[in-house]
Amino acid sequence: MYDANKKNKKKLNKKLNKKLNKKLNKNIPVPLYYQLKELLLEQIKSNQYSENTPLPTEMELSEYYEISRPTVRQAIKELVNEGYLYRQKGRGTFISKPKIKQEFTKVIESYNEEMRRKGLTPKTKTLELQVEEASDFIAERLNINPNSQVTKLKRLRYANDEPILIVTTYVPYDLYPDLSSLDFNTHSLYDSFEKNNLHIKKVVRSFEARKANDEEVHWMYIEEGDAIHYFETTAYLEDERIIEYSFCSYRGDRNKFIVEITR
Repeated sequence: MYDANKKNKKKLNKKLNKKLNKKLNKNIPVPLYYQLKELLLEQIKSNQYSENTPLPTEMELSEYYEISRPTVRQAIKELVNEGYLYRQKGRGTFISKPKIKQEFTKVIESYNEEMRRKGLTPKTKTLELQVEEASDFIAERLNINPNSQVTKLKRLRYANDEPILIVTTYVPYDLYPDLSSLDFNTHSLYDSFEKNNLHIKKVVRSFEARKANDEEVHWMYIEEGDAIHYFETTAYLEDERIIEYSFCSYRGDRNKFIVEITR
């Protein structure tokens, strides 16, 4: 036992037994920190804790499971890194909101359609919509001549009134001259493509992890340096012309992505 007398242990057990109803097995070759991590994860996923509620302290977990605090700390650290927990300095460790399982990496469909399919309410705020000359960079991505006209569309996307991602899209003006006349607070870009016989055959996406920049901090109410899933997308029509180049930033704390690979 770690610095707890029998009276304290009895009081602690009464407080925690309802949630921490399993014990660690010290007779198997599975590290104790990993066993604790899996137990806590099971409790989180089975909704024994509500989001934003505090986790028992390191000392409480150490005393209850009769393991060292560094062992507890390692288990908690991994759950924080994986997004199941978050820390607040001076206050403790808390249960995170469940992440949205995004299928952006495995299906071609509109954001609105995907969110509704998951039982979430999508909303869009148009931040920018204009026709401009393509820079050399954008022209190369769209495989068009430099200084050709493109429509630029920047949107902030929500799920249940919570800002989830920012996406900036470029579309060749010649392929869809009327695009800038649409209200994208209510219209879906991919639906509008389909209605105008612009059928996307394939998309190529690349993604990486990075830290939030000033714009992402401002619009998505996150902290400087928070984790971001950054994507670039190129979409092709049936005749191999490029209809879309976009880049988007998903909040790392609220999203995780499914990649399906078949043989």
